[in-house]
Amino acid sequence: MDDRSLILDRTRKLHRETGEREFVPGVTPILPSGAVLDENDRVALVEAALDLRIAAGPHARRFESAFARYFGLRKAHLVNSGSSANLLALGSLTSPRLGDLRLRPGDEVITVAAGFPTTVNPIVQNGLVPVFVDVELGTYNTTPELVEAAVTDRTRAVMFAHALGNPFAAQEIAELASDRDLFFVEDNCDAVGSTYKGRLTGTFGDLSTVSMYPAHHITAGEGGCVLTSNLELARVVESLRDWGRDCWCEPGVDDTCRKRFSYQLGTLPEGYDHKYTFSHVGYNLKATDLQGALALSQLGRIEEFGRIRRRNWRLLREGLDGVPGLILPEPAPGSDPSWFGFAITVRPDAPYSCAELTAFLESRRIGTRRLFGGNITRHPAYRDVEHRVSGELTNCDIVTEHTFWIGVYPAITEEMAGYMVDSIVEFAGRTR
Repeated sequence: MDDRSLILDRTRKLHRETGEREFVPGVTPILPSGAVLDENDRVALVEAALDLRIAAGPHARRFESAFARYFGLRKAHLVNSGSSANLLALGSLTSPRLGDLRLRPGDEVITVAAGFPTTVNPIVQNGLVPVFVDVELGTYNTTPELVEAAVTDRTRAVMFAHALGNPFAAQEIAELASDRDLFFVEDNCDAVGSTYKGRLTGTFGDLSTVSMYPAHHITAGEGGCVLTSNLELARVVESLRDWGRDCWCEPGVDDTCRKRFSYQLGTLPEGYDHKYTFSHVGYNLKATDLQGALALSQLGRIEEFGRIRRRNWRLLREGLDGVPGLILPEPAPGSDPSWFGFAITVRPDAPYSCAELTAFLESRRIGTRRLFGGNITRHPAYRDVEHRVSGELTNCDIVTEHTFWIGVYPAITEEMAGYMVDSIVEFAGRTR
């Protein structure tokens, strides 16, 4: 056995020797989310490290190709986070390459108020105006009717996330966007593997985004991805990701276009090196090859992870059915969610509060999380941000005051799910 094979063999042995901890109710933490890593993931990271390809390289490229195939889309661009993916997706719509179709400062982009900030922030960071709409309780998504009511002659795009993996009405939103000549950015960061009307989420928008932070469906440690079948938008995303350069050569590769010193762009002299010609005000948001290797290893487990997430959600939903004082989550009609979490809203007239219930669960080592920003317009960061509210944000305010979620991720066992159910039932019974 050569040295490399020996290292990888010992890596597998090391992983197997770590074993799994026994679950002790009330002692072992039940996290709301987290990465689930096996020996193949550990080997993938070590093997990539042995290659000493520390920037994006062959593992990253193979992941991009495989991930695009998974969705049935033409292009996937691996980036360093889901937040960066959202920034690139929305930012690509401001590119001069789009001509008169480009988004310009002051244009409106419709989004929901009850979401994660990184769906909203790219709108603000690009000088656009977020227009906030309300959500439904139970699904925690907005509706096509609320979106349509928010459209004005200044509206140019819509950008939403599938709440906790529960698909919004993506087909109807896509049709609305098409009818109104709006761009549609589909934030799929919480919903990889979910389907709506038999079709994977992340395939409805002009662009879609994925996060591979440890909390998400697959992980690269840190990481994200922008996907599209629009080759013009894909080209812009790549440029913005790679410093804004016009060249599309891979790092360390020269003259892919065979005319590196033959271009004349802008007011640069003819023959100026294409590798150092910049067509966008961009960033460096690339991922590393180690991230690509881990993401590629995890990709083969999407279906497995989805089955466990659905099982855990079902155990919680069935076990908590009928518990007084709670609004339980509901899948969107026509959907099959690969759930990110299990949302619970404590009814405003319940004999206990959301804070009391979450404090009880935390005392039992059951991790809880708020539904992200609740009504994000109430946060100090957005106090002076130009925005518009369409209608009322009544349910977003209820989410802010009364909603939290608990975990369904694949490290949660049936025993753990049962303990969470028993704890909530016990708490609700005490307060009658």
